[in-house]
Amino acid sequence: MKARKNDGNKSSVVNFGLHGWVTIFYCLFMFWLYAGMVNSGSNVTAPAIAEKFGILSGTVLTMNTVAGVVGVIFFIIVGQVNRAIGARVTSGVCMILAGIAYWGVGNAVNLAMYTICMCVVVGGVMSAGYISGGDLVTQWFPKKKGIVMGYTTMGHNLASVAFVPLITYLVGTMGIGNGVLPISACCIVLGVLGLLIVRNTPQERGLNPDNVSDEVYQNEYYHGPQDNTGGWTTKKLLCCKETWLVAITTGMFQICSLGVVSQMVLRNMELGFTREQATFTLSLVACIGLVGSFFVGYMDERLGTKKSMVFFGIWYALSLLANATENTILVYVSIFMIGMSIGGSANFTTSLVTSVYGRQGFSKVNSVIFPIQGAVSALSFVVNGVVSNITGGNLRYTYIIFAGVSIVSSLIVLVIDEHRFNRDWQQGQSSARS
Repeated sequence: MKARKNDGNKSSVVNFGLHGWVTIFYCLFMFWLYAGMVNSGSNVTAPAIAEKFGILSGTVLTMNTVAGVVGVIFFIIVGQVNRAIGARVTSGVCMILAGIAYWGVGNAVNLAMYTICMCVVVGGVMSAGYISGGDLVTQWFPKKKGIVMGYTTMGHNLASVAFVPLITYLVGTMGIGNGVLPISACCIVLGVLGLLIVRNTPQERGLNPDNVSDEVYQNEYYHGPQDNTGGWTTKKLLCCKETWLVAITTGMFQICSLGVVSQMVLRNMELGFTREQATFTLSLVACIGLVGSFFVGYMDERLGTKKSMVFFGIWYALSLLANATENTILVYVSIFMIGMSIGGSANFTTSLVTSVYGRQGFSKVNSVIFPIQGAVSALSFVVNGVVSNITGGNLRYTYIIFAGVSIVSSLIVLVIDEHRFNRDWQQGQSSARS
């Protein structure tokens, strides 16, 4: 392979090469569909389904909790499949399955059918985005995963900007049954494109990780003996404290974001906004979040994942508490703060795992960690559903609970050894000292 003059790329936040950007945008669109179909879109689909069946919206959200729990089984299975056949094929197939199931969600004839289809949607699209997508990010950008996750998690914010108005229009004009069809088609098309154009590693395109030069790659990245497990077994991972600390703290941040986004329109209406104003505010939060995703990724890149998570957790808690005061000025301040926070939790889901364990054997490591993350994050729907039913739909107390969760998560991350098993990071430190 010919050496490439690319050394300056080590500090670049944009120079990832054409194929690198293809990988980034593929992951971004997977996150867009995940956040739309599972999180943001629930603001529209859950009330529509509840009205269709003549039940409480909180009951539908509780079924989403069931889907989240069943999704953990998907994550375990897909994690093993991803190791066997690679992230490209796994993500493509999962997106196609999720697209088909989303049509079933909108056309369900009873709550049981809705729940089954939602299980496939959650399991399929989350597995594609987080298990396979996380594997792609780690293999392509092991040392620049922070800023790259900043870009890919913009998909979460774009879901609120574009997905919610789109699904609102589609359901409003075509009904829930036909309204989900265009989204289902988009999901299937993205899966097919992934199968055709995405590659598992940069080496398959004749490139180095992080798009660095051959010289930098030789000196600052690990090249020792390894297998595709990185030396890890499931038992060793389950007995490793970092596995549980990483999974729990990132899952707890996801509890906050999943819970806040999925009910933000209803919360805004609770504060006195009309439905149109509440939907617009969600889109405004998401626009702010585009900047926030980049900022969190840039902070991760420059300060490190651990320090960034502590700052993020405190900021997020303050934003939710400001909203819970229901003071007009503080509510508007909270809208800005929540917007800046909304993509950050998804950033850390992959970034912290990569920081601690590195590129080697990531698919094995994540096949154990992500199901635990998923089980923890699924509790967001439990909190939303239970509090909604107990308080007659008052979500103020939910925000207070989420603020507490954010603080506890920040405290947990303090005890994590950030680079304990990261061989690329260790090699870079060794090279810097010599």
